[in-house]
Amino acid sequence: MDRIARRSFLQRTGVAAVGAAALGVPQVVSARVLGSGEAAPSAKERLNIAHIGVGGMGGGHLGYMLARQSRGDVNVVAVCDVDEGRLAAAVKSTGGKATPYRDYRYILERKDVDAVVIATPDHWHACQTVHACESGKHVYVEKPACGTIEEGKAMVRAAKANRCCVQVGSQGRSQREAFLAHQYIANGMIGRVHTVTCWHYATPSDDNPVADSEPPAELDWDLWLGPLPWRPFNRRYLHGVFRWLLESGGGQIRDRGAHVMSNALHFMNADHTGPVSIETRGRVPTRGLWDSAIEMEVTYQFKNPDWTLIWAQPGKMVPYFDRDRVKREGIRESYGAVYQGEKDQLVVWVGDGQVYTEKKAVDYQLPAGGVEVPKSPRFDHHEDWFEGIKTGRKTIMNVEAGVATAFLCVLGNLSLIVGRKLAWDPVKQEIVGDEAARRLMSRPQRYPYVL
Repeated sequence: MDRIARRSFLQRTGVAAVGAAALGVPQVVSARVLGSGEAAPSAKERLNIAHIGVGGMGGGHLGYMLARQSRGDVNVVAVCDVDEGRLAAAVKSTGGKATPYRDYRYILERKDVDAVVIATPDHWHACQTVHACESGKHVYVEKPACGTIEEGKAMVRAAKANRCCVQVGSQGRSQREAFLAHQYIANGMIGRVHTVTCWHYATPSDDNPVADSEPPAELDWDLWLGPLPWRPFNRRYLHGVFRWLLESGGGQIRDRGAHVMSNALHFMNADHTGPVSIETRGRVPTRGLWDSAIEMEVTYQFKNPDWTLIWAQPGKMVPYFDRDRVKREGIRESYGAVYQGEKDQLVVWVGDGQVYTEKKAVDYQLPAGGVEVPKSPRFDHHEDWFEGIKTGRKTIMNVEAGVATAFLCVLGNLSLIVGRKLAWDPVKQEIVGDEAARRLMSRPQRYPYVL
């Protein structure tokens, strides 16, 4: 649905927004100017930010932005959620100052909104990002970036065409010890890396299925489904547990894999390359609604340079070396990656809001003339996004990088679904030589929630 048609659609169908259309906050410099590389706005000018999806991670993002608002950095002008309970709580957290909406499309029509934070279920990420970019809004979108190959391509096109700064929420890249691990590897301290092995625990199974039912009164079930095919409500679809369905989530590989493999691509300088083959074996559920693989192992082969990426679920966990720190900081050792080089190896634990690496990398001092690697300002993923908006430079987890990581997750699942090894053209970003698999690079979207 294009920008011109969206307003007429809303009026024609009577989809209701919750709250007024505007807040009366001062207009700030436009999103397009901020993203154009022109001079940054003065300290008195703030970004007007709207939040789409305010439960779970969305609530965390809102809390962060409200803290920034208290320091005079941003204005949180609108919040949106299809769950009225979550929406009411979000409005309350803003002191009643943010305008509430049930339907995100009303937010995109506001000329005073410069940027949006999208933390809706995974199946909404691509559609909402494309629509936001078409409306001239900068975007922070939770991982994984997309659910299909064609969705990812559409995101990249929309961000580029509309000169919007997009940051994908694989925040591990912005963590201090991720930077230190990256620096250590980039300076050849373990030699040429030939294998990266990720480990993670299994995806849960729906061992006690429940019957379909009427959705709760506070939930707009149609809007929650959005681009997905319509189906009856079931408590096993939400909240949070949408991750365990292929349509709306995709299992642990698309959840935590979007963190761990994001760092792998970053450290290997492989954001703009891709595997040439993908081969998956695994065990899928035999009952219940959740259909993502419980166990799986995916092998990705990269060329020029040649290296192998492995997603092992579950894999062999490497215990963190500092037991006192594990207890003190609540480090989750249950996922991470081993980077195997020709001279040595390096372990990087976790990969999202927590990243930890070995002491040898933490203690490493960059020599004169050493390789410098990207670093987010103050090791803050949101701050990196703000800098991208102000300066026009690419963020550390820009839309191309976020989509490249999401493609790894998507392709791992597709190889398991079709039951065979896939060949991938990383330049054209297409499955080659397998027409049945190629058809799964996209999927129908339910009108009007379409790209």
